[in-house]
Amino acid sequence: MFFSIIIPLYNRPQEIKELLDTLENQTYTAFEVIIVEDGSKLDAKEIVNSYHNKLDIKYFFKLNEGQGFARNFGFEKAKGDYFIIFDSDCLIPENYLENVKNYLFEHDLDAFGGPDDAHESFTPIQRAISYSMTSVFTTGGIRGKSKNAGGQFHPRSFNMGISRKVWEKLGGFIITRLGEDIEYSIRIHEAGFKIGLIPNAKVYHKRRTSFQQFWKQLHFFGRARINIATFFPKTLKAVHFFPALFTLFLLFTLLSNIFLPVIAPLCNFFFIIYVMLIFFDSWSKNKSLKVAFLSIFASLIQLTAYGFGFMQDFWRKLILKEK
Repeated sequence: MFFSIIIPLYNRPQEIKELLDTLENQTYTAFEVIIVEDGSKLDAKEIVNSYHNKLDIKYFFKLNEGQGFARNFGFEKAKGDYFIIFDSDCLIPENYLENVKNYLFEHDLDAFGGPDDAHESFTPIQRAISYSMTSVFTTGGIRGKSKNAGGQFHPRSFNMGISRKVWEKLGGFIITRLGEDIEYSIRIHEAGFKIGLIPNAKVYHKRRTSFQQFWKQLHFFGRARINIATFFPKTLKAVHFFPALFTLFLLFTLLSNIFLPVIAPLCNFFFIIYVMLIFFDSWSKNKSLKVAFLSIFASLIQLTAYGFGFMQDFWRKLILKEK
């Protein structure tokens, strides 16, 4: 079984070096690496060239069209039985490909994904962000589970694999951003292919290094959920409204403390309970008071940024019908 690892890259040379270092240590070695530089101004050509004697690696530079179409470019160049997509900010455990190969021999999946986790080398902010993206108190704990809120497992593009026959039948991504991985997963499901979670195909996903960057990313994710609904309206479920409702609750709590002092204590009580649940849950998982404290801010950013992005495009695309 031969794997083609495809990594789109945009102005992140240092990240790709750390990722390639982890791929160099894989226990299963039947794979190639395809780097697709998506019109970067700060390219990684020299860094990638330094790995030619260490990995079966290829480097391509193309005009900027977005990560979805950069992955399609990589699919066209790939020769593997399976194509595996990683984001450039991931670190890959040394037994990742070994675990995937063994699982595929037993289960014969057409497409797959795996969970993500925080690495011991991550900063406290990165660990807090990782907590907020996987906690039962924020995302419902559905990321890295065999089923998502819609009842099916949808691999995410930071850690996603497809077979060559999926590519040959469906092609690649038809949108380049705003939920392109979920849209692709839905089409794979609808075509009758078998998709599954490989539990031990874990990656360490850095995500963002600051709360400001994290806000921008999650605002984008909220908009992406509405974009997916314009393609597949039935995929918009009640659970997807939770961040927006939470955001409205925070706004109402703030206003009640100014204009409705009678209601304010009740709102404050529920907010404090929620914050305490996040704090103690993160503390128990990360064994760090600092990370637990930062997890409060990461969780609030995760929910409100997603909520504002969701409400913004819900109004624009589903109510006003803007294209």
